[in-house]
Amino acid sequence: MNIITVASPKPLDSLDEAAPLESAATLRALGPDLLRALAILLVMLAHLPADATPLPLAGIRPYGWIGVDIFFVLSGYLIGHQLMTEAARRHGVDFKAFYLRRAFRILPAFLLVLAVYTFVPSLRDAPAMQPAWRFLTFTVNFGLDPRLGSAFTEAWSLSVEEHFYLALPVLVVLLKRRATAGFIALLVATIVIAGMGLRFALWQSHVGPITEMQAYREAFAVYLREIYYPTYNRLDGLTFGVVLAAIRLFKPLLWERYMPPYITLGIGGMLMMAAAVIFSVRGPLAETNLPLVFQPLPGAVVGFPLFSAGVAFILGALLDLQPRIGRWHLPATSGIATLAYSLYLTHKGVYHLDQMVFGKDNLQGLSGFVIYLATCFIVAATLWFLVERNFLILRDHLVPRLRRADEA
Repeated sequence: MNIITVASPKPLDSLDEAAPLESAATLRALGPDLLRALAILLVMLAHLPADATPLPLAGIRPYGWIGVDIFFVLSGYLIGHQLMTEAARRHGVDFKAFYLRRAFRILPAFLLVLAVYTFVPSLRDAPAMQPAWRFLTFTVNFGLDPRLGSAFTEAWSLSVEEHFYLALPVLVVLLKRRATAGFIALLVATIVIAGMGLRFALWQSHVGPITEMQAYREAFAVYLREIYYPTYNRLDGLTFGVVLAAIRLFKPLLWERYMPPYITLGIGGMLMMAAAVIFSVRGPLAETNLPLVFQPLPGAVVGFPLFSAGVAFILGALLDLQPRIGRWHLPATSGIATLAYSLYLTHKGVYHLDQMVFGKDNLQGLSGFVIYLATCFIVAATLWFLVERNFLILRDHLVPRLRRADEA
């Protein structure tokens, strides 16, 4: 690649999700934090039963699952930015340091929650759970049939992330010296088009025949297993995030000239609205009460890349607007973004615990929603302070980072 310039290290550091909660407002970039906070709140809303959802949020709840796709774009941008910055300035990637840093970031809280689910079945959000070895090997998202165990299924997206962490550093090193802009564009187009083609084929062969028999609940489980969960079908968000990082790093003048914030906000908004329209067209599923995540053929094929591309444009705009919006004092947003991982790991289990403590009948409407939010944040903050934060501090002592002198 022809490297024109590389972004300064400060924005990269400010995007690090490991920033301490008490200094989040000053160390974190507000734009990505806005998206991260929105993403986790959407996911939490999506997993809340309809009768426990306040009326003003009832229309948003069916779309809450798109929060995961926002996370994928953010992860693609953040990890891609880190790796490509390192490769450009150090002519390589420190694989050991990268994987250790990711392990310190992801594993401690994850393993603790997995242990609770494994050894204290009464705290599971569903009676049956996939074997623990599938979570430990991050293969739970392959062949995941919720009918055979739906507890802690939110770990499917962590499996996708782990596969991304394994593949991207190798890809960055392989492409660093040999790749041209045309080759990268062809590679990205291939990934996106191949993903659409694969989802089309899987829908036609596995899901479509079942829906024709109007066995919608069975079709929903098959859709999740064959299309929604597997890594090879969920590369759109990660890919567009990496592409955004690459353009901003290696072609910043081109981005600045042709993609000012008002353009990227408009393009991103239109792409996301187009995806929302496609997701809303339910076809034969319209008369069912199945979650909106169960997409008919058009949504399953083109909805994911459209929405992910839209999020990437919005993220690019927010990054460009950072000098302006960075002056806003929104500690709650940064706090939610900091707790996002702990919230993601625990929110389904917390609602189950709320049902045990308060009773399902007391978790309806606004009061139930307030109880749900309060308990989720209490548990997530506890997990963050006792586990995540301490391991992140330990990580920063044990694992070297890129030195600022080398980044200048």
